[in-house]
Amino acid sequence: MTYQPAEDEGLFALPIPEAPPAGPAPAGSPLAVRLRPRSLDEVVGQPHLLRPGAPLRRLLEGGEAASVLLYGPPGTGKTTIARLLAGAGTRRFVALSALSSGVKDLREAIDGARRRRDRRTVLFVDEVHRFSRTQQDALLGAVEDRIVLLVAATTENPSFSVVAPLLSRLLVLKLRPLDGDEVRALLRRAVADPRGLDGAVSLSAEAEDALVRLASGDARSALTALEAGADGVLDTGGTVIDVPAVERAVAEATVRYDRQGDQHHDVVSAFIKSVRGSDPDAALHYLARMLVAGEDPRFIARRLLVHASEDVGLADPTALQAAVAAAQTVDLIGLPEARLALAQATVHLALAPKSNTVIVGIDEAMADVRAGDLGEVPANLRYSRYAGAAELGGATGYRYPHRAPDGVLEQQYPPDALVGKNYYRPTRHGWERTLHERLTELRRTVRGE
Repeated sequence: MTYQPAEDEGLFALPIPEAPPAGPAPAGSPLAVRLRPRSLDEVVGQPHLLRPGAPLRRLLEGGEAASVLLYGPPGTGKTTIARLLAGAGTRRFVALSALSSGVKDLREAIDGARRRRDRRTVLFVDEVHRFSRTQQDALLGAVEDRIVLLVAATTENPSFSVVAPLLSRLLVLKLRPLDGDEVRALLRRAVADPRGLDGAVSLSAEAEDALVRLASGDARSALTALEAGADGVLDTGGTVIDVPAVERAVAEATVRYDRQGDQHHDVVSAFIKSVRGSDPDAALHYLARMLVAGEDPRFIARRLLVHASEDVGLADPTALQAAVAAAQTVDLIGLPEARLALAQATVHLALAPKSNTVIVGIDEAMADVRAGDLGEVPANLRYSRYAGAAELGGATGYRYPHRAPDGVLEQQYPPDALVGKNYYRPTRHGWERTLHERLTELRRTVRGE
């Protein structure tokens, strides 16, 4: 859908179901909409982007600035900043949503900007990560030639969600979650502001602390929870929002976790690194975040399976068994009961001694194979159960280990080019200390060292 202004208008209406860029919010709008900042002075948070002289502030105050990409989690002010841009200076403001716009819409917006080069056009693209590569490529020329000043918004890591040619033309501005003091200031403003609750209720210190904690840095979440608490109190004739009122309004904290997005990768990464770092408490925290957010438990089980061999290996031979058992439990009984097996495996792997010798060994061996370090299989190891094998050198000189008293004897196993190459180098961690001693003796016997 393309949004065209009348000839005497300098502003497009934003294609989102909230208040227009100018004027009060419609009656009955959510608290977060009614309190949307009308000027820079009302913006809470993002001081690193809004300080005097910062690119975003220059853009908002009507000066020249580069095209920008606003990257940050929900509730940090991306849409607010876009709405403020709608009233910045004498610019025309065109807004598109990647959810409903295509290449045709982009081209029409760019053509309109080209026809009106006397006035700079700000093109706001919300959720730009949802555009296909073709749609993103359609922006390149207009951004490069400054036909439009692009302001794109995304909750996804732009390194993965925005094509490199477009990303190189944008100034990436990362919005941060609000800190506790910023959320607290926003809540107090909402209670007192005539556009908000206008003093109809008060907020106890304990309830305020609870709302700050529940918001997890998300301004919209904080205001939504506050409004729900206020509605519940006013419906019963009360005037004070206390902790029970907050708990009744909000069943559990907002879990910022998108199974398809950047938060998914961040939480999974933190989970694995906590297990690898031998911190079971942090590992259980991230496991809980994944489970509460609705992550597929089979995905979690697969990550534990990989970790058991990659980061624990033979330092604890039971680690892989624990991970396999957890994966089987997930398949057999599912959630919620399978959370116990996942937690058990998580703690087991976090507490286990660590060794990456298995993955180092197999990766080095595969690298050598890819590099052509092969050589012929030694004659004594070749297959011999066919007519004429002896004449062709099959299994010539093979020595059967079980005929030796200890089941081990001297014999060449690798190709000539790899004799003496050690791929598996056990650490002194956990069970690998025993394996180190065992392997030293085996190599001495097998290689005749």
